[in-house]
This record gives sequence, structure tokens and C-alpha cells, in this order.
Amino acid sequence: MFIDLSGTFQSESGNIHRQYTPQFTEVRYRGQDVPVLEKPPVTADCTYEQDGRARVRLSGYMVLDMFCDRCLKPVAERVDFEVDRPVYAPGCVPEDETEDNAEVMDGYQLNVERLIFNEVLINWPVKVLCKADCKGLCRVCGRDLNLGDCDCDDFVPDPRMAVIKDIINADKEV
Repeated sequence: MFIDLSGTFQSESGNIHRQYTPQFTEVRYRGQDVPVLEKPPVTADCTYEQDGRARVRLSGYMVLDMFCDRCLKPVAERVDFEVDRPVYAPGCVPEDETEDNAEVMDGYQLNVERLIFNEVLINWPVKVLCKADCKGLCRVCGRDLNLGDCDCDDFVPDPRMAVIKDIINADKEV
């Protein structure tokens, strides 16, 4: 969805207050398409600041269908986002804002969809867990350790001791 900001860039009488529901059904992140489960309407406020410059404010959330980073169970993860940034009319963009402004503005049109999409990516959770004390999967057999322990030998030798182990094994062969 695009919002025409030509009036907002010129006077306070052009301020805009709109409800908007994002149209995308999935978010591509690290080569994966993550489905959007819930996307409530977002309120967008665009207000005049000075000639050629307006401020865009919006906040909301989306619920995404992700997987637990430890046990790979599906998790409905809420990603909150908030935008409070200036946007500029063509010809009024400061040099340090050129790239950021070009990404969400097309002439006098604000691309709300792109702005929300970028904010969801910025606020992506670092680690997704099904529960805080998730035990993950067994490294040997792949069993979900949340359902119970397995009998696998999960001892991992210290690689710094490998040289000593090789010396001991060499002496046994003689």
C-alpha cells in the first residue's frame, strides 16, 4: 500500500491518520519463507514537520510461524515493531538519508508495506525457543530431550587432549 504524502510535505493540514493491514503472507529471512499467522491492522500517522519533511509513526506486531532453535518444534512467535522516522520529499533529502529514504519512498508515495517489512526484519528475535528451559535434541540419535532422556553416550572428549591420547595408543601397540 502506498500513501500519498504530497500534501503532508507542504502543510499541517495535510496530516494523515490511516489504518493499514499488511498484505504479505510470509517473510523471507535467511533463505526461508516464514509464514505470517496473524497481522492485525497498523495505524499510520504521517505529520508535517517542515517543508519537504514529514514524520511517519506506526507501531504494531505480527505473529510468525517459526521453529524452536533447540528442538525444532513449531512456535508462534510475536514480533513487535515501532517506526518513528522522518521521510523526505523528492529534492529535499539530506545526503546521509538518501538510501534509507529511497527504500520506503517512491516520489511522494510512502510504501507502508516495505516500511513494515523492514521493521519486522530489524526486530527479528535472536533466538526462538518453545519454552525457556527447552533441552533441545540429542546430538547422537536426534530424540527430543524435552520428552525424556535417551541412553546415548554424549561424552565429547577435549580435543586438546587428543595428542596425549595418540601417544598412549601408540605405546599400547608396541
